[in-house]
Amino acid sequence: MTTDNTITKSSSAEYFSKNLQQVGFSSFTKATLTTVKEAIDNSLDACEDHGVLPDIRVEVDRLGLGTAKGADLIRVRVQDNGPGLTLEDAVKVFGQYLASSKFGRGRCSRGQQGIGISAVTTWSQLTHGTGATVITRTKGMKNAVQCEICVDIKKNVGILKTKQIVDWDQLSGVSCEFIMDARVQLNGDGGIITYLQGTALVNPHLNLRYKLLDAEEVFIERVSDTVPLIPERTSPHPHTMKLGEFLAHSHLFGKTNTKKWLKEGFSRISDTVIKELIEKGMPESVFNKTLSSVSEDQLKQIYAGLQDVKLMAPPTKSVMAIGEADLAKCIQRLGEIDFFAVETRKPTICDYKPIQVEVAIARRREKSEDDRDSPVQILRFANRVPLQFDKSACAMTKAVETVNWRPYGLTQPKKSLPQGPYIIAISLVSPFIKFKNASKETVDASDELVEEIRHALQKCGHKLSAHLNREIKEADMERKIQHLEQFAPILVDGLCRITRSNEKRKERAMAGLEKILGKDSREAEKEFIHAQEKSEDATKLMAENMGVSHEELLEQMHGNGENDNERDMPEQLELIVNTGSGK
Repeated sequence: MTTDNTITKSSSAEYFSKNLQQVGFSSFTKATLTTVKEAIDNSLDACEDHGVLPDIRVEVDRLGLGTAKGADLIRVRVQDNGPGLTLEDAVKVFGQYLASSKFGRGRCSRGQQGIGISAVTTWSQLTHGTGATVITRTKGMKNAVQCEICVDIKKNVGILKTKQIVDWDQLSGVSCEFIMDARVQLNGDGGIITYLQGTALVNPHLNLRYKLLDAEEVFIERVSDTVPLIPERTSPHPHTMKLGEFLAHSHLFGKTNTKKWLKEGFSRISDTVIKELIEKGMPESVFNKTLSSVSEDQLKQIYAGLQDVKLMAPPTKSVMAIGEADLAKCIQRLGEIDFFAVETRKPTICDYKPIQVEVAIARRREKSEDDRDSPVQILRFANRVPLQFDKSACAMTKAVETVNWRPYGLTQPKKSLPQGPYIIAISLVSPFIKFKNASKETVDASDELVEEIRHALQKCGHKLSAHLNREIKEADMERKIQHLEQFAPILVDGLCRITRSNEKRKERAMAGLEKILGKDSREAEKEFIHAQEKSEDATKLMAENMGVSHEELLEQMHGNGENDNERDMPEQLELIVNTGSGK
């Protein structure tokens, strides 16, 4: 028996094609959600980078049975009004792994690795035999181009299978369509609707239309006309890197001078820091060499020296917030809400990484008995992208569980989530979010990050507690007034009999009591509403007698807003009298 011991290498496309579960394709249900998510992420990033208010349309259709057991044949189409892609760039974006202008650039963008949308193309190829059908047009293109793009899995390059000129009513943008074996889940933690509503919540500048299966089209209108300003990139901090990452980072700069690489490739490394490394025994000549001529042992020495040097924390100017005002508007998109509180923390440093945390707590207006005993709904967002899986291991969930919610008025089982008809939304923004997996489903829970989120939650908890206390006081006051209204007349009657007061005295006492209780104002309000209703009924009857519409009669009586003063009061009275007498 002979054994083939030949060592072979595989491309990144080949690796991910065999491990698609690592990037969100672990089930047929997640395949549909991941496809929608990756396409929308790309559209939003492209629009924001070019200062365009995004208009995105999503369509999901069931075409029939899939080729795999338990799967349907699903078509997903996502269209945007962004800057569009050239044909060359479209082939790279949809057909090549790790082909991204966002890879490692240290910005708060949704996609950062250049894996997601090419993985969608791969899944479509593997389950249906077709790649991505793309329509693209830039402002410099006379006509739109429709093409089919596939991934060459062996070589990790995009393949342009077909292309043709098409008529498209958009001046610029991208439409991508995928047909695949998948399943559709609309609601719940892993549902498409949950994802779309979450995306609208943290992107107030987004116009979103979606049509899912046989349901009616839904339109979520933007609540802000301001495109968020994405901060400039920031370089990594050397204290956040492992040795292997440090060495790999050096390979990206090739023939760059070592001193220049340290100062420009990292944050908070200055001439003073390099001088301190030299004083600790590092040869000065190393810093004047190019990186390609510096040995690996010397790079390890530099790395070890940097770990012993006290460096400033990285700058926080690279993070961005949704803003309390816009987040408060977006909260109303969650449905009928009768209370909400928003807290935006100042940018800070956690684990030597700049971050910013925002938290919102909302209470549903419609409450049921089941809501009181059910855990609160937690909405998690990382760089304005909803996180829907592996909730229990996430830093945001751990932060909610570690807060004592009882002093804030919520019930909470021990070491668990609070209960009640509440929604807790947590948004984390950073150019260096540490996820637990390549599919970016959950945020790693470091102690510093959990504590920062806790502080934001506690601030919102204080606002919630103050509101609940006000409600309790108002309910208590209303209950006391009802008791007074019920028993005070009996007391007045008894006192009048004891003092042998006459009926007029009793009437004056009762009138004074009603005034104290505010009953007279409530009665007056009821009478006013009743009078308004009677007035409207009367004018409708008059209009019917005159043979005109109700609106025309009101215009004759009160004017149309432009010549209100032309008809004086006697004429209006005469009109009413004549109408009432049938003339």
